[in-house]
Amino acid sequence: MWASTHNDTLRAKMSSVVDVLYDCQKKMGTGYLSAFPSEFFDRAEALTTVWAPYYTIHKIMQGLLDQYTVAGNSKALEMVVEMANYFSDRVKNVIQKYSIERHWASLNEETGGMNDVLYQLYTITDDLKHLTLAHLFDKPCFLGLLAVQADSISGFHSNTHIPVVVGAQMRYEVTGDVIYKVSRNLFRWTKEIAYADYYERALINGVLSIQRGTDPGVMIYMLPQAPGRSKAVSYHGWGTKYDSFWCCYGTGIESFSKLGDSIYFEEKGETPALSIIQYIPSTFNWKTAGVTVTQELEPLSSLDMNLQVSLSFSGKNGQSATLNVRIPTWTSASGAKATLNGKDLGSVTPGSLLSVTKQWNSNDHLSLQFPIALRTEAIKDDRPEYASLLAILFGPFVLAGLSSGDWDAKTGSAVSDWITAVPSSHNSQLMTFTQESSGKTFVLSSSNSSLTMQERPAVDGTDTAVHATFRVHPQDAARLHGTHGAALEDTSVQIEPFDMPGTVITNDLTLSAQKSAGSFFNIVPGLDGKPNSVSLELGTKPGCFLVSGADYSAGTKIQVSCKSSVQSIGGILEQAASFAQAAPLRQYHPISFVAKGVKRNFLLEPLYSLRDEFYTVYFNLAA
Repeated sequence: MWASTHNDTLRAKMSSVVDVLYDCQKKMGTGYLSAFPSEFFDRAEALTTVWAPYYTIHKIMQGLLDQYTVAGNSKALEMVVEMANYFSDRVKNVIQKYSIERHWASLNEETGGMNDVLYQLYTITDDLKHLTLAHLFDKPCFLGLLAVQADSISGFHSNTHIPVVVGAQMRYEVTGDVIYKVSRNLFRWTKEIAYADYYERALINGVLSIQRGTDPGVMIYMLPQAPGRSKAVSYHGWGTKYDSFWCCYGTGIESFSKLGDSIYFEEKGETPALSIIQYIPSTFNWKTAGVTVTQELEPLSSLDMNLQVSLSFSGKNGQSATLNVRIPTWTSASGAKATLNGKDLGSVTPGSLLSVTKQWNSNDHLSLQFPIALRTEAIKDDRPEYASLLAILFGPFVLAGLSSGDWDAKTGSAVSDWITAVPSSHNSQLMTFTQESSGKTFVLSSSNSSLTMQERPAVDGTDTAVHATFRVHPQDAARLHGTHGAALEDTSVQIEPFDMPGTVITNDLTLSAQKSAGSFFNIVPGLDGKPNSVSLELGTKPGCFLVSGADYSAGTKIQVSCKSSVQSIGGILEQAASFAQAAPLRQYHPISFVAKGVKRNFLLEPLYSLRDEFYTVYFNLAA
C-alpha cells in the first residue's frame, strides 16, 4: 500500500512495526521470530497435530523482505536473513535425524509460499544456503505431477498448493529451471490474453467479493457458492476489523493492497512498450515514453452493454513507443471499436493485444468500446449429478441470483429469451413501508411467502433490507414516475417483492405471478391522518386494509382487517393500518438482470456487490 501511495503515516507505522519485531527477535537470540513458540515446529516435524506454522512464517518473512526491497529498510533484511538461517538449520536437522522423506511429509500442511520468499531472498544474498532451502520447500510430489501435465491433482488443497506453484514461478525466474511455467507472471512471460482475462475475473469476483462492501478490514474466510448461501453465515462468517487473524485475513489485506499492480506492464528497450491489460480508472507515469497515461471508464450498466474506456496522454516531447491494449475474450468483434484521435483503427480481435506505435503527446486520445454480452458457463465438474448446473456471467462479472435456496432456472434457445435487464426507471418505484412502535422502527417484510413486520436493520446490505424493499408500480402507466411513491396516493398499484421480480402480493396475502384483479391495492391516505402516511386497501375489498397490530414484536404477521367488521378502540386499527412511505432500504445495482425460473424469477446482481444477502451462484437446468 505504501508503494502505491507513499503515504508518510503508513511509512511511519510500518517502520515502527519492524523496530518492535527487531527487538523481539534479538531478545529471543536464535533468529526465530513468531508470536507462537518454536515448539509448534517440533510438532510439525514429528508429524503430530499442529496448526500450519510455516504459513505464518512465510507471511512474516515476505513482509520483512518487502520492507527491504520496496521501502529500503535494511534492518528488515537483516531480520529475514536471520529467520532463513534459523529454518535452514531446522530443516537440515530433520533430514539428518530422520530422512528427506520426513521433511517432505511435514509439508503436507499449509506452508504458504516459503519457496517463493526464499528464492526472492537468494536473489539478494546470493547465499546458496537460501537457494537450497527454497528447493526443499518446492514439494516435488506435487510439482512433478504438474511438470508432466498429469491430471492427478484432484483433492489437493488449493490454498496449500497454489503458493507452491507461485514459488515455482519464482524458481524459474531466478534459476531458469523450468519445473513448471505456471495469472500475473504467465502473462508477463507469454502475453497470452487468457491469463489477463483470468486475472480480471479473479480480481472482480474473487478479491472484491471477500470484503463486506466498503467496510475496511471486514472479510470472509471462504466465498460460498452453493444455493441459498450468504457470506455472513459462511464458514467463520464476516471477520472483524481488529480481532480476526485467520490466514485469509493476511491474504485478503495483501490482495487489496495490490489492486493496481497488474494494470500496466512496461517493457524497456529501444522502442519502449506499455501493455494495459486491466481496465481500472488510474494514472500511469510512463517515464520511458515521456508521457503520463490517464485511464477513465464510463459507468457500466446492464442497459448500456458496452465497456467504454478512455486513454488520454499528457506530456511534451514524448518519444516513439508502443502501446498495447488488451481486447478481452468476452467481447464481440462485431461491436468492438478502437479510435485514436477520432480515427478508427480498424477491426479488433477479441483475445488479442491491439498495438499502436507512435510518438505520444498531449493531443492524443485513445477510445475503446467493448460490447459486453450475457453468457452461461457450465460448472467445472464433470460428475453426472452436476451436469445441469451453470453460472451466468455479464462479461467478466459473475451474476448471483437472490435466493434462499431455489436455483431452478427456465432457459430459452437464446440467453435473451430468459434473462432481461432491469430498467433504470424501476429504482424510482422502490419503497419501504415503516411503522413506529415502542420507540422502534419496524418495516413491512416479505419472506418465505409471508408478510411480517421486522425491525429495521441497523446496517446496510442485509437480507432484511432486501425483504423490506418493494417495487410499487401503478396500474396507470402514466403515473410510473413517482419519487419513492410520493405521487402514488389514491392510486391502484401492484406490490412486487424486491427479490421476486414478476411476482406480486395478492389480496389474500399470497404471492402470485398472475396479474389478476386480486393483485391490486389502493394506496390511500393513512387512516391515522398523519402526513406521509398511507394505508394499503385491498383492490377487491374496499374498506379492508393490511394491518400489523399495535405494540407488536418482530415477526408479527400482517393480516387483513375491515372497517365494517372491526371496531377501532383508541385508534388502534387506524394505527395498525397506517404505514410511513420511506426511501427503499435497497436499490437495484446498475448491473441488474431478471432471470426466468421454474417457480419464480431471480434478481441477478454481481457477486462482488453482495454483502449479507442470501444468493445462488449456480442455476439448475434439470428441473
